[in-house]
Amino acid sequence: MRLSHLADYAVVLMTAAARRPAAARLSATELSAETGVPLPTAQKLMGQLAASGLLSSVRGAGGGFALAKPTAEISLADIVEAVEGPIALTMCSDSNNHDCILDAHCRVKPHIGVVGRAVRGALDAVSLQQLSTPAKAGVQPGQEAVWAPASAGAQPS
Repeated sequence: MRLSHLADYAVVLMTAAARRPAAARLSATELSAETGVPLPTAQKLMGQLAASGLLSSVRGAGGGFALAKPTAEISLADIVEAVEGPIALTMCSDSNNHDCILDAHCRVKPHIGVVGRAVRGALDAVSLQQLSTPAKAGVQPGQEAVWAPASAGAQPS
């Protein structure tokens, strides 16, 4: 499973927004310059994120976008779904009728919802707060990094 470029860029924009002071006004121009997301794409995504309730927008002087909720209440799943729509692993996992030649005999289709809910649950367990906190390479947030020189504890040969 791989996120689309738009979903990936939305995560990048939202994490940049989350690193700003609470209630700070954000512009697509500023976030584009900070993140490297092309300005037209940043504008489009910020509109989608606002439409989904993750950003709020204010018009006029001093206007712009702001996070609509605290970072702990916005999940990776929320951001992905704002751009991609509901998380569905296969074409048949939504309620639309898709022309699949296996549909009449498929024994997996009745169970695919369990898989989709598990994936969504995993994405939902990652908050924007976690994503916007600096992390050390290879260390998950909340885990302590333990480092020892390669020679530590080595027995002489």
